Amino acid sequence: MTEPSAKEAGPSPADLSVSTSPYTLAVDAMGGDHAPDVVLAGLEKAAVRHPNVRILLLGDEAVLGPALKKRFKKAAAICTVRHAPTSISMEMKPTAALRLRGSSLRMAMEAVASGEALGVVSAGNSGAMLALAKIIVKALPGISRPAMAAVQPSARGDVVMLDLGANIACDTRNLVEFAIMGEAFAQAALGLEAPSIGLLNVGAEELKGDERLRQASERLKNSPLGPRFSGFIEGHDITAGTTDVVVTDGFTGNVALKTGEGALKLAFGLLKSVFQANLLSRIGYLLVKPGLERMREWIDPSRYNGAVFVGLNGVVVKSHGGADAEGFAAAIDVAFDAVANRLNDKIRQRLSQLDMLTPPDQALEGERA
Repeated sequence: MTEPSAKEAGPSPADLSVSTSPYTLAVDAMGGDHAPDVVLAGLEKAAVRHPNVRILLLGDEAVLGPALKKRFKKAAAICTVRHAPTSISMEMKPTAALRLRGSSLRMAMEAVASGEALGVVSAGNSGAMLALAKIIVKALPGISRPAMAAVQPSARGDVVMLDLGANIACDTRNLVEFAIMGEAFAQAALGLEAPSIGLLNVGAEELKGDERLRQASERLKNSPLGPRFSGFIEGHDITAGTTDVVVTDGFTGNVALKTGEGALKLAFGLLKSVFQANLLSRIGYLLVKPGLERMREWIDPSRYNGAVFVGLNGVVVKSHGGADAEGFAAAIDVAFDAVANRLNDKIRQRLSQLDMLTPPDQALEGERA
């Protein structure tokens, strides 16, 4: 397969500072529980890490302009403010959001669709974000359903998991697409040259699971992804880090994600109770405090903030609505890495190798003929 041209491959990190190039990211300043203050504070931190990025900041210009000038001067150096007359609330239904013109989130999506920006970051309404992304940014050729992917901690280091809730019911093709997108995301986000891939199932044996899982496994084994495909994995393999990429449907992925978050909260709650039980346990806490602090930093949710809707014609990153400044800066990091490491070009190359560039509906019509 021939290498993509410079135009197809997109800009390198150095190119992102060139004034004539597209904005690196379009950022929805009005999305999230604590917008725009947390968004601006996050951009202030991101400006230190990525001083050469160009940010198109969408939102209320009367609020954003003075705030950048007075309180967030580092962010001001990388941001261009564009006024958006409205915003999408966290409670708004996706159907209503699609009809709302001039919202900061919609304008950010339009900037990516037009090529004015390479990616979008928002802490806003996730349902509205996915709906707008599908309608405005649109899926890559050959992708039937974009998926939500994110990085999670494990005993062996970070792992990529998808889908985390964008698609509740999935067929065989969807799972194969998720494996392709997960591989590309692991390369871009984790810097892994050859990430291993596992298909989440109720058992590791080949006969376990339903027909769609077995068919997806067979197709992956016999594809160019075969050397990296580890077969079926189980729930405990996620935190064990058995594979670098965990592939599953959105229902199972979301349940696994929320269960893991709940387990961490329970563990830390129990530890707190133990160390507060008596004077001796309090003294013990002082002795182990440095180790617990390192553990807390390792699994800090802010470090893992930023889920990517992979499979779209542009980088689309969802920050948690309640993220703090450090968390929002982490979402900017994720988006920047995806842009700089040409996430979508990696997906296109794999789709081509697997002969999956034909849109799914057209492929189905060809099979019927």
